[in-house]
Amino acid sequence: MNGNRGIAHLVCGRRAKWLVLALWLVVLFLTAPFAQKLTDAQDNDAASWLPGSAESTQVLEMSQDFRPEQIPAVVVYARDEGLTAADRARITEDAAQLRRLTDHGIRGGETRGPVYDRPTDPRAAQIYVPITMDEKGWERIAPAVDSIRDVVGDGGAGMAVHITGPGGTSADFSEAFEGIDSTLLLAAMAVVVVMLLVTYRSPTLLVVPVLAVVAALFTAQALIYFLAEHAGLTVNGQSAGILTVLVFGAGTDYALLLVARYREELRRHEDRHEAMALALHRAGPAVLASGATVVLSMLMLLAAEMNSTRGLGPVAAIGVAVALLAMMTLFPALLVICGRWIFWPAIPHFGSADPTERGVWARTGRSIARRPRMVWAVTALVLAVCSLGLIQLRAEGIGNADAFTGKPDSITGQEVSAKYFPAGSGDPLVVIADQARAGQVKLAVARTEGVVPTSLGVPAGTSPVHDGQVLFEATMTDPADSEAAKQTVERVRDAVHDIPDADAQVGGGTAALLDMDKATTHDNLLIIPLVLAVVLLILCALLRALIAPLLLVGTVILSFAAALGLSALAFRHLFDYAGESTDFPLFVFVFLVALGIDYNIFLTTRIREEAARQGTRQGVVTGLAATGSVITSAGLVLAGTFAALATLPMVAFAEIGFAVALGVLLDTFIVRSVLVTSLFLDIGPKIWWPHRLARESHPPLAKEPAQPVESTET
Repeated sequence: MNGNRGIAHLVCGRRAKWLVLALWLVVLFLTAPFAQKLTDAQDNDAASWLPGSAESTQVLEMSQDFRPEQIPAVVVYARDEGLTAADRARITEDAAQLRRLTDHGIRGGETRGPVYDRPTDPRAAQIYVPITMDEKGWERIAPAVDSIRDVVGDGGAGMAVHITGPGGTSADFSEAFEGIDSTLLLAAMAVVVVMLLVTYRSPTLLVVPVLAVVAALFTAQALIYFLAEHAGLTVNGQSAGILTVLVFGAGTDYALLLVARYREELRRHEDRHEAMALALHRAGPAVLASGATVVLSMLMLLAAEMNSTRGLGPVAAIGVAVALLAMMTLFPALLVICGRWIFWPAIPHFGSADPTERGVWARTGRSIARRPRMVWAVTALVLAVCSLGLIQLRAEGIGNADAFTGKPDSITGQEVSAKYFPAGSGDPLVVIADQARAGQVKLAVARTEGVVPTSLGVPAGTSPVHDGQVLFEATMTDPADSEAAKQTVERVRDAVHDIPDADAQVGGGTAALLDMDKATTHDNLLIIPLVLAVVLLILCALLRALIAPLLLVGTVILSFAAALGLSALAFRHLFDYAGESTDFPLFVFVFLVALGIDYNIFLTTRIREEAARQGTRQGVVTGLAATGSVITSAGLVLAGTFAALATLPMVAFAEIGFAVALGVLLDTFIVRSVLVTSLFLDIGPKIWWPHRLARESHPPLAKEPAQPVESTET
């Protein structure tokens, strides 16, 4: 294998391949049991999502000195024509039974109510049942609400009964996250299997990348589990779900690129070990650069203020790094062990003709080459027009009522409660202040617009004073997750912060939402430029040029804007979503730039390789012909795996999945194949400045590719 020994030989040598397989089997034997425990290591309590330095986070931590961390479930009873005597008797009996509940962290003895909407002829009643939220709180919130429902039932005889409030909503979120790993695993695996079958048209070949990706996923999950248990890594339902999608999507992409190059070398070399070594030697730099781009981009999330975003960074980076390792070691070893028959029925025999010299992508490249300037100008204009849909983007947060793709009971109960009671009654403000200034603070809160003046009080089970500080709650007139409620929090904070020596801080669910919005805005402004800088540096190092990387980054930004604009239009007019979460643009940007740049890396590294042999303009046509089919297949796989996020019943996941899938398809079929190709053809050798390739002459384009190109037989 001449100069191609070394690392490639260590992976696919005649004896080394068996050693690689044995090592991975040992790793899987040791790690698979722990991979299944990752769900148990998830931390989905409020602090794992909130910005660490935010005022609401500090209040959450300080309030535990006054009482165990609690979340109230609110039982709502309603009859429009008025509660009957029998209704009221039933409600009183339910309250008595709820006070006796102690399972799943329910603090029945501190149950409050029933509280009626009016003293005479009431139409609705509420009972507040606190649930303790310790380190196991998220796991038992759904069973706790089920226990409450066993007592109160589902209504009947004309009286509606719902369980809402933070407890009811959290239980519905918990059930939505339940089984997220298995749901996404099966959905992503189904997408990968179907796409590989379509791409390879081989029922045998698709098994190898699936096995390698599953091995990578189990290994990554186990490693993340150990870090979560012993190194303080924060893992929640969001990061665990995205991990599955990333490993399947990125891992399969790397497999597709390597298989395409391996198939080409099998036609040129009789020894499959030599063919794989050459494939690794030639495709390896592009795959490694692609993986490094994703890993480093994900690590930029460590700069985020949001705990959930910061925790996603290392989780995603570990997943992609392990997927890259598996695809560069286990996957090629398995291919070499299996031999050529694994490609059945389209087996690439030694000396067989390359089927792509006159393929669709070769013809596409030559068509673009006739008028490249007009092509890139029109394409850029179309993408710019698509980006105008950004005016429809509403990334200002999603209220609980709009967070689910369906309508769970807690949301119905929230609407019923708001009809008869102050809309924020289930999720009050929490205020902590110096005891000596408590009277002034309470008066300032009561006088603030948006607060129910008579609602101030110390909840049951709360120590009135701790270490010279007091805690009390206040109900808002607007729904706790509304923009009006957030403005009330701002006014309350301004009022209490102006009181000298009060050291007053305002927290609660609404305050947490407000702080999350502010932190996400900060993260967007900081992380997006960092990711762009990382991508630009990697491209400069890989291509050893400056103009080409700058153009590639520019095309990715344009593609991101177009994807976001089209997605916003779809959310408004097709899916009828109320809005997007504040971190939606950041997540879509990171995934699209980090993953979408892969296809530009695959294309431009091949163009550069061909340019050194036959000139830049001919190299562009040859490079597109060589990589067109494999990149298209990779894009379809990645888009499909992200679309699998839509299987979760939450709007935020569905929106991210849709936008990333759409952006990947734009990158695959328009940005990479049309825009980048036409720009490189128009600019010519100068694209490589300041490398010596920029000084080449301008040979005319050949009518056909000058060299055999990579197989894209599917």
